[in-house]
Amino acid sequence: MPQYFGQLPTIEPSWKAIPPVTSVETDDRQITLLCGDTRLKVTILAENLVRVRFAPTGEFLPRRSWAVTRDDAEWETIPFTFEESLEVFCLHTEQISVHIWKNPVKIEFFDGQGRPFARDREGGLAWRAGSVAGWKVIEPEEHFYGFGERTGLLDRLGSIATNWTVDAVDYDTLTDEMYQAIPFFIALRPSLCYGLFLNSTYWSRFDLGVREMGYWRMETHSPELDYYLIYGRDPAEVTRTYAELTGKMPLPPRWALGYHQSRWGYDSEDLVRAIAREFRDRQIPCDAIHLDIDYMHGFRVFTWSQKRFPDPHRLINEIRQQGFKIITIVDPGIKYEPEADYAVFDEALQQDYLIRKPEGQLFHGYVWPDKAVFPDFVDPDVRDWWGNWHRVLTDAGVSGIWNDMNEPSLSDRPFGDKGQKIWFPLDTCQGSPKERANHAETHNLYGLLMARASFEAMERQRENERSFILTRSGYAGIQRWSSVWLGDNQATWEHLEQSLPMLCNMGLSGVAFVGCDVGGFAGNTTAELFTRWMQSGILYPLARAHSAMGTIRREPWVYGEEVEAICRKYIELRYRLIPYLYTLFQEAATTGAPILRPLLYHYPDNPKVYELHNQVMLGSSIMAAPICRPGGEARSVYLPEGIWYDWWTGERLEGGRYILALAPLDVMPLYAREGAIIPLYPVCQHLDEIPASMTVRIYPGTGEFTLYEDDGHSFDYRRGIYSTTRYSVSTRGEEVVIEVSDRCGEYNPGEREISIEVIGKGEHRFLDDGTAKQWTF
Repeated sequence: MPQYFGQLPTIEPSWKAIPPVTSVETDDRQITLLCGDTRLKVTILAENLVRVRFAPTGEFLPRRSWAVTRDDAEWETIPFTFEESLEVFCLHTEQISVHIWKNPVKIEFFDGQGRPFARDREGGLAWRAGSVAGWKVIEPEEHFYGFGERTGLLDRLGSIATNWTVDAVDYDTLTDEMYQAIPFFIALRPSLCYGLFLNSTYWSRFDLGVREMGYWRMETHSPELDYYLIYGRDPAEVTRTYAELTGKMPLPPRWALGYHQSRWGYDSEDLVRAIAREFRDRQIPCDAIHLDIDYMHGFRVFTWSQKRFPDPHRLINEIRQQGFKIITIVDPGIKYEPEADYAVFDEALQQDYLIRKPEGQLFHGYVWPDKAVFPDFVDPDVRDWWGNWHRVLTDAGVSGIWNDMNEPSLSDRPFGDKGQKIWFPLDTCQGSPKERANHAETHNLYGLLMARASFEAMERQRENERSFILTRSGYAGIQRWSSVWLGDNQATWEHLEQSLPMLCNMGLSGVAFVGCDVGGFAGNTTAELFTRWMQSGILYPLARAHSAMGTIRREPWVYGEEVEAICRKYIELRYRLIPYLYTLFQEAATTGAPILRPLLYHYPDNPKVYELHNQVMLGSSIMAAPICRPGGEARSVYLPEGIWYDWWTGERLEGGRYILALAPLDVMPLYAREGAIIPLYPVCQHLDEIPASMTVRIYPGTGEFTLYEDDGHSFDYRRGIYSTTRYSVSTRGEEVVIEVSDRCGEYNPGEREISIEVIGKGEHRFLDDGTAKQWTF
């Protein structure tokens, strides 16, 4: 077991800088430097990917399986040149150079044109009791994005980002620690981009020029500093490499891209049936209904209330016939009932699967079932056992699992007694003998490993059916196991506006399938706020309305006929966009690309978009400028360079300027850029309906789009049963040329009519038989 680094120091002793280099060892992957009693290792993993490790004790930590998907030796060996002078060691790949100065020791990176980035300052590697840290230069015009779940603005320059998972209820724009802890960011300036992943599950923090102007600092309560540096010509290259490092999201079932309805308070079978019936009677598309803790018997996990949900199998089967899926919440706290014949508790205690204090006593806290104990998800055997209990839900027909309270969130006394939030003792041990660790090292992993248990359970139990997993807490790599929502937000205009940069920064942090509660979880919304939030919500990768018990409900029809009509319009737009969205999800699953993107993702050399937080891109073709302030009926919209088209009117607009967009209550400013090709379904009520037609809307210019299709629900796509069709548009003077390639792949969507709709030019219908075609408009 390594030296314990978990407790916060009570005083701040002086930092000890890394001593000068005394000797060096090299091999075909790395350079290892002995610096007094400390060690520094620089490993080349790819042309644009370097790992740096600094061990003050001289001993590097063992590899952990939790976040990084591959050991160093599993990467392809990349040739690099090595040079040594009196003052510096230099390593060169085809894309970057790494300079390691001998005295004082510091590391500098350079791109192929010799431009510096991620440069250590003097004394840039140091340690003190319980902490190790690194300092780097903030370059002129440099901005910072990502950092996982962060409130406030898109650009994080001038802020502090602490990585320690907490129940951040009632968070606001100044909140630091959040539900998710993802110590990864992207730094951007014109013509240069890089990402940095701090590979530490311990408490860590980034200080982006707050304490020391001109420098940023990373610090962790780990025995070593371990980070991966990713160079990229643009953010897309950085996110692609980061996905290779920490993993990619699985392709979700197509129905999960539809609209989800949820509430803490759907507390009976009759109410669930009524909600489903209202959606269908009112012709408002919806695919999923979420059940909060109300469905359980006394909040006991893996139980059903016999009074309120006496026959869950019958209920779920009935509403499945109407096109709805049921998703149930699962919390980690197990009710402490040693004499009540509660099998979940009895088995956990018998198998010794529960968290214990360092002295060996059973640890407990208080959550919804009152006194509760907690599984040790770091142990794979515990995850398997926990996963097997999901059969209580899957046998009833549940299609998705919603993991909550998994930061973990617990109190030192029963709810209502104004207790203090606590977590497990930092020096308590967790995990199997093969990967034993204390809670100081594993705290940030609790939500991730719980989500992993759910993901693996659903894959085992639902045969060839994809499932939906949702989590509140997680760590880097959470995208492999679950989608994420941003916790308990509030029904305020402030929370609507900050949802856009929060979701974009999560996307830049590797988590593409992400959303927040449409309408706000806590408090009462107004008709205007709910309407504007629904317009934004149809852009979220996860589109779910949710609310707390005791608040005004968030179903689309609650706020009157005008709001209902507008909500229907935008939910229908979401459903029309499904073939476009599903292709974006497939791109995310294969490359790690975000689905909802800040404009800087596609315009990284344009400083005008670096701090633009209230406009977003949905994929590369659609830009939205939601209304996020009360009473707004117009707003300023920045159109980047190029030609843009108003989604609603088809008006052609010159880019590289600001415009004033009119936005009455039923209009969210929405644009498509020139050359965009956007496939659209006809409106349907749920996504098990197979459309017999499709429209491909094309905006004049030059562009292409490769449509991805599979059956939408099974794992057959993993065996290659999917298809792709490439659409392209080009111009010749006044003519617009459309080409459709032969369909590739084993999946056959069946015969259907496709309408090619060229904005401003006309429309052509044809029968899609999978063969190549070309038209001139």
